[in-house]
This record gives sequence, structure tokens and C-alpha cells, in this order.
Amino acid sequence: MLTGALAALAAALCWTLASSLWHRLPTSLSAVQLNLLKNLLALVLLAPALVLQPWRVGWDSLLLLAASGVLGIALGDSLYFAALRRLGTRRCLTLDAGGPAVTAVAGFLWLAEWPSPLQWLGVGLISLAVLLVARQKPERSPAAGLAVPAAAQRLGVLLALGALLCGSGGALLARAALRAGELDPLQSAVLRLAAASLVLLPLLRGVPASPPRPRPAQRRWPLWLAATLLGTSAGIALQQTALQHLPGALAVALMATAPVMALPLAPLEGDRPGVTGVLAALLALGGVSCVVVG
Repeated sequence: MLTGALAALAAALCWTLASSLWHRLPTSLSAVQLNLLKNLLALVLLAPALVLQPWRVGWDSLLLLAASGVLGIALGDSLYFAALRRLGTRRCLTLDAGGPAVTAVAGFLWLAEWPSPLQWLGVGLISLAVLLVARQKPERSPAAGLAVPAAAQRLGVLLALGALLCGSGGALLARAALRAGELDPLQSAVLRLAAASLVLLPLLRGVPASPPRPRPAQRRWPLWLAATLLGTSAGIALQQTALQHLPGALAVALMATAPVMALPLAPLEGDRPGVTGVLAALLALGGVSCVVVG
């Protein structure tokens, strides 16, 4: 239990730090191009550890994992990166905490799985957190000292909600494939990343060989490498460790602490959460706990 709890909290911390690094990364690449390069780097980092493992996968599982990678990683992560540039780490993570609530509502709509009263309370708390985040005043850029336009703020909220829907759908497809028991979680992660990269690969032509250097000039590859290691490699491994040692509901609840962890990082991005921001993060955490426990 202790190992699983520590792994879940560490996974939340990794995702929080990775999101902050991606937000601060100076680049002229689009969100989709950045997602492609992140996926390729993650494949390079993960593949050597899996070369010697036996691979036995049926076509049904393969197709489910491929669809999961296209929906959850290729589309979902691209939308998340685009939202991250407009909203910052704290707001994106608060909106992203609605994943368990979306899954509960989807089960009600398509599988006739009626949520419990506690789960409905959780959905309400998360919806209130989303409303508070959407109505917050735009943050100020620490570099330019200018407020982000309100239109960009609204677009960022829509992009983050789109990323949430895609990520939840991708997770459901991945869970359906893992139920067959043919692959371990890391192997499934590699297949999902490979499918996402294959779909996005044509966009590699648009990546300049020598992209413009940021001003002031600074090295970008350390931030890029650190964000990929934390978010895509370590985050996945810690997530699977938590799910292996803890009941699923408890693991999800602990990993949903990411919005709270993002609060101390907010000033680094020129973001002032205030009472509203803190309240939204706590509501999101409480809502997720209600959904997964109920």
C-alpha cells in the first residue's frame, strides 16, 4: 500500500512538473509538431527496455491500442499542448482532473451504469471547478507583462476540455485492450505511442531543420528531454506501479492531486491563483475522490 501510494503521488508530481516544463519551453513549433517529437523521443527512451520481452498480441488488442494512441495521444496530447500555451499548468491540470467524471457519465450514457449519489456529487464538484477556472481572469505573461486575451482564454478552455474527452476515450480503449492480458502496461504504452507517431509522422516535414532560436537565446533540448522523461516515461511507469499495488479508486484519487501540486508553480508562469484558483483545485480533488470512491 505504501509503495502504491508513493508511486501515485510521484506520478502526479511528474505530470505537474512535465506540464510546467512544456509550458515554459521556448519553441516556434506548433502543438502538433511538439507532440510528434515528444512521442518519437519517448519511443526511443522506452523501446530498448522492451526489446527482450516476449510480444504476443492479437489483432483485436492491436487495433484497440492503435485507436487508443491516435485518439488519446495524437489528438488528445496535441489539444493539451495547445491549451497549455493559453491557460498555463494549473488551469490545464484542474480541467484535466475531470477525466474520472467523464468516464462515469459515459458509463451512464452508453453502458447504462447508473452513478451513485456520491459520484453525482463528484461530477457536480468537478463541474463547479471547471466553471471557476473558465471564469478566472486571464493570467499575465511574465515576459511581456501583458494579460492573455480573453478570447485565447476561452479557446484554451475548449481545447483543454477536448483534450480531456480524447484522453478519457483513449484510456477506455486501452483498458479494453489490456483486459485480454496479452501485453504488460509498458508494452501497450509503446504501441500507443507508435500508433500516435505514425499518424503524426507526415507533419515531420513541416519541422524546420534549424528552427529560429528563442530570444534570449537558450538551450531547449534539456527542457524537452526532462519533460519527456518526467511526463511520458516516468509518469507512465509510476502510474502502472500505483495501479498494481492499490485499488483503482484510491490510485486515481491520489494521482488527482496534480492540480494542488501545481499551485506552488503558478507564480513561475505569471499566474496568480488567488482564492478562486485554490478553491477550484480543491474542488477538483474532492470531486475526483467522490467519483472514484462512490
